[in-house]
Amino acid sequence: TECKKEPGSLLWIFVMVGNIVRGLGETPIMPLGISYLEDFAKAENSPLYQGFLHTATVIGPFLGLLLASFCAELFVDVGSVNAEDITIPATDARWVGAWWLGILICGLLNLLAGIPFCFLPKSLVKEGETNEPEETSSQIIVPLQENDQNEGKQTMYDIAKDFLPFLKALFRNPVYMLFICITVLQYSAFDGMISFMPKYLEQQFGKSASDAIFLIGVYNLPVVCVGYFFGGLFMKKFKINIYQAAKIAFWLSLLEYLLYFAAYWTVCDTSPVAGLTVSYE
Repeated sequence: TECKKEPGSLLWIFVMVGNIVRGLGETPIMPLGISYLEDFAKAENSPLYQGFLHTATVIGPFLGLLLASFCAELFVDVGSVNAEDITIPATDARWVGAWWLGILICGLLNLLAGIPFCFLPKSLVKEGETNEPEETSSQIIVPLQENDQNEGKQTMYDIAKDFLPFLKALFRNPVYMLFICITVLQYSAFDGMISFMPKYLEQQFGKSASDAIFLIGVYNLPVVCVGYFFGGLFMKKFKINIYQAAKIAFWLSLLEYLLYFAAYWTVCDTSPVAGLTVSYE
């Protein structure tokens, strides 16, 4: 007992801080990007542009899964351990892939992709419109200064007392409530598959982690990408408004959820596990 020592490492702090920084960088992209499109695109073109945007958000994870599949084939200590000295195959439960390599590659690519954002103008001319001279008369400047002073005088109580009325108005908004239902259905159907399907493929079909990740990306993301693209195209062609789009999205999300729910009836025989499903003998 005197020779035993609990293993410990502070490397998890670097992973935690890295994920915090990644979250800070990724969070503004979707809300601000969509607002940017809505502000400066024609109403009939905005759905198509958003289709392009969401298509790009699917292509990225697809390429990421391919990268993860490649990294999972490499041993975790690649570069510092001779490949000939590794005696276990990639399908062995003790195999650990080079997970850190994907983080370094994606971090560098995110840094390079963020550079063009620094050159985006704060304001653009809306599609189909011409530049209008900015009005700088005193009649406009003075009220703006008064509004700034009034906003500065708002207390936390003033902000808090408006919270419940705003919340009540949101719950009475049919588009907002449909969007909440859509989000719940989509995450319920999709997240379970993403979380557990790779391990299911490994255990039931003897696939390596690399093959499982590759299969998940191949049979999921391309069709989602096609759906995003044609969804934006149909909204532009048939001039579907927000309420109609929310209803269509709700029923399609419900259908998607039911299709995923049908997977409960597609089961395989339980794998024999010593001490759990079969005896040690």
